[in-house]
Amino acid sequence: MLNYLIIVILLIFSALFSGLTLGLMSLSAPELKRKMSLGDKDAKKVYAVRKRGNLLLTTLLIGNVAINSALAIFLGSIAPGLIAGLIATALIVVFGEIMPQAVFSRFALLLGAKIAWLVRIFIIILYPISWPIAWALNKALGEEMTTIYSKQELMKIVEEHKATKASDVDVDEERIVKGALTFSDKVVKDVMTPRSVVKAFESSQKIDKTFLNTLSKSDHSRIPIYKDNLDNIIGILYLTKLVGERTIGKSIGRFADKKVLFVDENKKLNIVFNAFLNSHKHMFIVNNEFGDVVGIITLENILEEIIKLEIMDEFDKHKDLRELAKKKRSKRKKAT
Repeated sequence: MLNYLIIVILLIFSALFSGLTLGLMSLSAPELKRKMSLGDKDAKKVYAVRKRGNLLLTTLLIGNVAINSALAIFLGSIAPGLIAGLIATALIVVFGEIMPQAVFSRFALLLGAKIAWLVRIFIIILYPISWPIAWALNKALGEEMTTIYSKQELMKIVEEHKATKASDVDVDEERIVKGALTFSDKVVKDVMTPRSVVKAFESSQKIDKTFLNTLSKSDHSRIPIYKDNLDNIIGILYLTKLVGERTIGKSIGRFADKKVLFVDENKKLNIVFNAFLNSHKHMFIVNNEFGDVVGIITLENILEEIIKLEIMDEFDKHKDLRELAKKKRSKRKKAT
């Protein structure tokens, strides 16, 4: 009876060492630190033993080999050699490897947290043997490498999370995260409002009731003001400037903000986004390499690229001005 009890105890320890090796080593230290920062108590318990990866790995492997060797030797003392070998192999493979690894691979963090105290004891007992090996591994291989994901991989991770029933990531959050990860890959000319559909006025334009009525029906709150031609933008007219002012008979150039900011059409969107935030402006004039005005870009254009939706308000008459510009260009080609 005692012999069977010893076999069971050895199998339990074999299963523990095998399952812990797979389970704990599958949890990266950076992942555990991230969970700790979010208040995960289980991660904190596991990180205490996982942070020294090579020492933990060496301890668990030495313990596993020692237990399996003891099991084979013990069975050999109570059964013929070949039979003992077959029995030991079957018991170790099924109960000492397959079953515990299948369980720990699914519940690594939960089980690891519950028996982290036992792992500490294993480390202390085997420290004289495992520490020199772990030290040599640290010198030869260095610290553990942090997993770095590409933008494409991060987007796939978000997609997979969203598709999982247990995830709290919804379709809007998925869309916005993907937009935030990709908007910096685009440049101004990819999202700007093209010159052909830019609404602008000559600075000498006189203000009358008809003109004010036209502006009130406009779907723009900021309008570029130019002198002589559109390549000479001299200001931005904010329609709110005309409210409450005695403007009748005066030129709109008098009410335009003379601080005009220009941006190159090939500038990255993330750089332009930061420029918007730093300048406290909402519209930039877009130039090409020759200095010609090719369009305008607003903070709204970039936000739309991030959230992957067109921002429409009660004044907007067209959902996508870029599509409107394409239609106008197509009509001109047909006319010629």
